Amino acid sequence: MTRIFLFAGQGAQRVGMGRAEFDRYPELEREASDLLGYSLRTLCLEDPNGLLGNTRYTQPAMYVVNALAYRAKLAETGPAELALGHSLGEYNALEAAGAFTFAEGLKLVAARAEAMARITGGGMSAVVGLDETLIRFLLLRAGFDTIDLANLNTPQQTVLAGPVDDLAEFGTILEDAGARMAKKLAVSGPFHSRYMTPAAQELAPVLRSVRFGPLRFPVIANHTALPYPQNGIAELLIRQIDHPVRWAESIQPLTERDDAQFVEIGGTTLTSMVRQIRKVKVAA
Repeated sequence: MTRIFLFAGQGAQRVGMGRAEFDRYPELEREASDLLGYSLRTLCLEDPNGLLGNTRYTQPAMYVVNALAYRAKLAETGPAELALGHSLGEYNALEAAGAFTFAEGLKLVAARAEAMARITGGGMSAVVGLDETLIRFLLLRAGFDTIDLANLNTPQQTVLAGPVDDLAEFGTILEDAGARMAKKLAVSGPFHSRYMTPAAQELAPVLRSVRFGPLRFPVIANHTALPYPQNGIAELLIRQIDHPVRWAESIQPLTERDDAQFVEIGGTTLTSMVRQIRKVKVAA
């Protein structure tokens, strides 16, 4: 049995998350709160100031809850043999594999969140029911050179990023072309697109200064859909910020393994994507 851990990213957060994990690992919760300068328990369980949906707070919160949930899951399932993380979740996959410590990873995530939160003025939309090739054709035909494909989640689910007005106008074209859904997402910026390049440039020196530990098991990179090379971790994490998440391409080869057991940390959405990718393979 090949145990493959999947770590959720931004968008999976919810008020009330982490209660069991904070109770089980109070020392790590206190360490994280001290490092961040605010109570992570209060943010996640109560969110009194409505900050959990703010990128600056969402990403550190998700990283910590994911990291603690992974530790709890290990007691049930045994160690991972391979891992992937969706966007922010990639930091959890790397932490689980030993690339950096819990605290080192949290510092990187906090810096990433700050850099990405500074990019405003754009948004993201989820498109369901059309494949990547058709979406790219429609973009070209309609002349929308301002919109990027940001998350290639499944053969029938893609997330676009760009100016909000352009996304709304293009959404009508997508629905006319047969999309089951073209829905604006509740995010603060055009993540994983060309518009995030200033954030990637800001984070680059921080990531390049890190001495990454040897990986205990393979981690599939969002940017390449291939395992991280030991000496290329910083560069791939930099590129991840302003390039698409190639999730379907990362998962598809793993679904061909008869012994693959997927274990999701942080939600259920990624497991649902695995099922969708498997269905397309079976249909083919």
